[in-house]
Amino acid sequence: MRDFYEVLGIERSATDDEIKRAYRKLARESHPDANPDDPNAAELFKEVSVAYATLSDPEKRRQYDMFGPEGIGVGGGGGGDPFGFGLNDLFDAFFGGGGDPFGRRASSGPPRGPDAETVMVLDLHEVVTGVRKGVDLSMPIGCEACDSSGCLPGTHSERCATCSGTGEVRSVRRSMIGQLVTSGPCSDCSATGQRIPSPCTACHGEGRVRGERHLDVEVPAGIDEGQRLRLSGRGPAGPRGGVAGDLYVTVRVEPHPTIARDGDDLHLMHPVAMTQAALGSTFLVETFDGDQEITLPPGTQPGRVITLSGMGVPSLRSGRRGNLHVHIDVEIPMKLTVDETEILTRFAELRGEEVHAAREGLFSRLRSAFQ
Repeated sequence: MRDFYEVLGIERSATDDEIKRAYRKLARESHPDANPDDPNAAELFKEVSVAYATLSDPEKRRQYDMFGPEGIGVGGGGGGDPFGFGLNDLFDAFFGGGGDPFGRRASSGPPRGPDAETVMVLDLHEVVTGVRKGVDLSMPIGCEACDSSGCLPGTHSERCATCSGTGEVRSVRRSMIGQLVTSGPCSDCSATGQRIPSPCTACHGEGRVRGERHLDVEVPAGIDEGQRLRLSGRGPAGPRGGVAGDLYVTVRVEPHPTIARDGDDLHLMHPVAMTQAALGSTFLVETFDGDQEITLPPGTQPGRVITLSGMGVPSLRSGRRGNLHVHIDVEIPMKLTVDETEILTRFAELRGEEVHAAREGLFSRLRSAFQ
């Protein structure tokens, strides 16, 4: 099975809009109706559709990034469509709509709460190890005074007489082709099918109030800048006891002062003196797994890279860690003392290397005068 990002021709960091644009283009090009002579068109169209169904859903995309096709129930054989991808998804992909393209309501009752999004800032160490981190949010929460019912304590809601509890009203009109029945949400009960004769004074019949909520978020190791976590049912409360929406947590990663990330690998620049590089040395490098001892052999050249295997970032898909690459930066001294200049000059003479003669300074002349 091809990688879903490869199927849609997008980067792994692609936004929701980029995913949808890529799908629209490929769905039109690969649809069997547009390729009647291509026996592979149907299979390609299905592949594109499954890739879009996965990557357009934040939770499925997170599972796919972490575990690959097995994480979202494909890739191991078996029949059926694990995504439930059908006409509504196709309609939404092409026309940007939501829900049933024919305007039908699934059922009456309190509407679902809206989704919300927040940003969580992590440092690179938290990305490597994973972290459980709290966020404090201001959002609609269930009203405690009425237990989210919207009714004054001791009272109850009543079935809406206008829609008979269905949440929608229908009208019949005649046309040239016969009777047409149209339906729409009931305005008297806000499409809930219930009316509240005695609203709660705390929430004014809404069943929810503005409040503060603390949530602990499990952040998997290996998450990257811009990726989102979906917390199902942990978003704003729905009115009158309706199901809460989802909370999306977008990750921002603060730059590390000395270590850079490249995929699952980490890169560190470590300075050493030219004498250490020439003669060899041993030093400690600070990593996210503690200090690691590195031994430089004599004659180490500038730009040499020493790789510490398994000390990088864990892969979201496999959990396997990348590597830490230590880049050796040989520092050349910009200022030398008189003694250092004489030693290096003598060293150059021994090696037969031609150097610029250093101008004799005041202190050198004074020292020669007293010898």
